[in-house]
Amino acid sequence: MNVIQKYFTRLTPDQISKIDRLFPLYAEWNAKINVISRKDIDQLYERHVLHSLAIAKFIRFTPGTKILDVGTGGGFPGVPLAILFPECRFHLVDSIGKKIKVVNEVVQALDLNNVTAEQIRAEQLKEKYDFVVSRAVTTLPEFVAWVNKNVSPVQKNALPNGIIYLKGGNLDAEIKPFRRKAFVQDLSEYFEEEFFQTKKLVHLPL
Repeated sequence: MNVIQKYFTRLTPDQISKIDRLFPLYAEWNAKINVISRKDIDQLYERHVLHSLAIAKFIRFTPGTKILDVGTGGGFPGVPLAILFPECRFHLVDSIGKKIKVVNEVVQALDLNNVTAEQIRAEQLKEKYDFVVSRAVTTLPEFVAWVNKNVSPVQKNALPNGIIYLKGGNLDAEIKPFRRKAFVQDLSEYFEEEFFQTKKLVHLPL
């Protein structure tokens, strides 16, 4: 929890309480349904919550913004973002039902009324969203093919609608088809922990 407050100093008491409850909730559910690597659960706040909140360092979503989280797994980045942006709507999807079960249990326990979760493949979604977020579910070109139909043309934020993608390593080959539009942010410029040295955020307007 301290690593979150280190970088987000203006959290409300309600936000602090909800973030603080993430570890016991995920520890309990991960023992039943493995949605987070066993070796990572003790690093939940750094490797999952803070990593997710890199998006909140990059953009301050306008109230009313609709965000789709594709391949959410146990609820990342969607759940931490929903805590930080209670006036935005989040739709978390994954093709694996047991992962969505965990998301729904966490969302219910935290009373996150701005979140819906659904077991569905991204290709089946028809609704429009301002932003589509994800953490490295596939290559960027394949991801764009899945979700470009779901990005709304109506702009309401300071940054243009599109994809905000969290991924590590060398992304040159993946970004090549979009290099004129894509913006890449090194997360090491936001967070000093070693985990973030190779992590990046990609914003791709669509």
